[in-house]
Amino acid sequence: MTGTLAHLLEQPAAATARVVGDADHGFANGAALASAADAVAAQLGAAGIGPHEPILVSVANRPADLAALFGVWRAGGVVVPIHAAAAEATRAEVRSQTGARFLLDGAALIRVADAPPPPRPLLEKAALIIFTSGSTGRPKGVVVGHDGLAAKLDVLARLLEIGPDDEVILPLQLIFIFGVWVGLLSVSRGARLRLVTKFTPQGMRETLPSGTVFAGVPSMLRAMFGDGTVVAPGLRAILTGGEALGPLLSAQLDLHLPQTDVFDLYGLTETGSCDFCLLPSDRMGGVNSVGRPTEGVTYRILDAAGEEVEPEASGELSIRTPFGMLGYLDNPTLTQDSFRDGYFRTGDIARLRSDGFVEIVGRIKEIISRGGNKIAPAEIELMLLQHPDVAHALCAGVPDPRLGEAVHAAVVPRAGSALEGQALKAWCAERIERFKVPDTIHLVDALPTGPTGKAWRGGVKLLAEGAPAAGAPGGSNG
Repeated sequence: MTGTLAHLLEQPAAATARVVGDADHGFANGAALASAADAVAAQLGAAGIGPHEPILVSVANRPADLAALFGVWRAGGVVVPIHAAAAEATRAEVRSQTGARFLLDGAALIRVADAPPPPRPLLEKAALIIFTSGSTGRPKGVVVGHDGLAAKLDVLARLLEIGPDDEVILPLQLIFIFGVWVGLLSVSRGARLRLVTKFTPQGMRETLPSGTVFAGVPSMLRAMFGDGTVVAPGLRAILTGGEALGPLLSAQLDLHLPQTDVFDLYGLTETGSCDFCLLPSDRMGGVNSVGRPTEGVTYRILDAAGEEVEPEASGELSIRTPFGMLGYLDNPTLTQDSFRDGYFRTGDIARLRSDGFVEIVGRIKEIISRGGNKIAPAEIELMLLQHPDVAHALCAGVPDPRLGEAVHAAVVPRAGSALEGQALKAWCAERIERFKVPDTIHLVDALPTGPTGKAWRGGVKLLAEGAPAAGAPGGSNG
């Protein structure tokens, strides 16, 4: 199809692309990947898919998964990535919302429904429907267009300069926009792409020495450094984002991988990803910030009335970009309500610092209301990370019958320290307002993580309830 992402395989640079999986099985060049995509497209054509029909693609970060994406696009369909290990309830929800009747699992095409989905004008220029969700509520189908994503890839190509000499290590699943754009950019620029099915710290330490570029969230990097020494003499770039990098992890990267440039990226699926970047050259001065806008992106920081705030004041970060979503699937009201004067309302609270860098303070929905006082969890985390014995910290509000919400913090002590919760609270009380001091500190071995591998505030709430939080063994201490 003309004008789709399928044409990325026809770019001259894609001829040298190589895609391998955990067992080194995959595609030796772009022609082999294109041939596999054509086979998928032929299957879909024979099954009689309609124009712009949503097709579920089961993803386990196999080379065949990437061929499936290109195959759906070549057949004129819309990719709906879903993790191969997704719960049946998740699968049922995605099938229900999309009306999909076919599932691609590797090279196998499986019929999951008989009736074709309804025609949707919104999907006429769509490449992907990526489902995102918060801590509550029904998942939202973000419709990503071919043109917007292709144009964003051009921007990222200029920013990151990935090329045929690179080996890109990708443990991020292809169900997330971060994983998708890294995979597509690597292939279109002729790099060697190594897809990692399951992230483990030991597995990454064994894989990294052959890589030149690594793409992962900070929680992955923290796990790698916390579980042993990282040696990767050929690694020239780390692409990271999705959560705060933090000063300790940043220092560890500088110490252990001094030759490696770190690109700290911020963006949303709805805005096309990578709206801001803290460049390697700005990391010292821009610590704790998301840097500056990337090419083509403009932003505003607005108060509750929609007026721009003064520099250094906090407000909602709103982004205008030509690379953004086409809309939310079957939800024009939500789509309209998500924008104000052409700017997408991110739900993130930010401030423009005096040095020109933008800093994320927290999320509107994560703001803790403690006794009527509004507290941004990120502010407490940044303060805790200044303690010499704190390695990592994550805060969240927990329901409290007296205060409405209490401030809880999961804290990972530095190795060899004798950190104690009550002493840490006393240290906090000397530095911030009393109402911001954590009511409870949970000393844990690792921060809780969610299904995306990122640090997860919901896990702090589970700790408060006495339930185990994934990635966070340990217990309370104050």
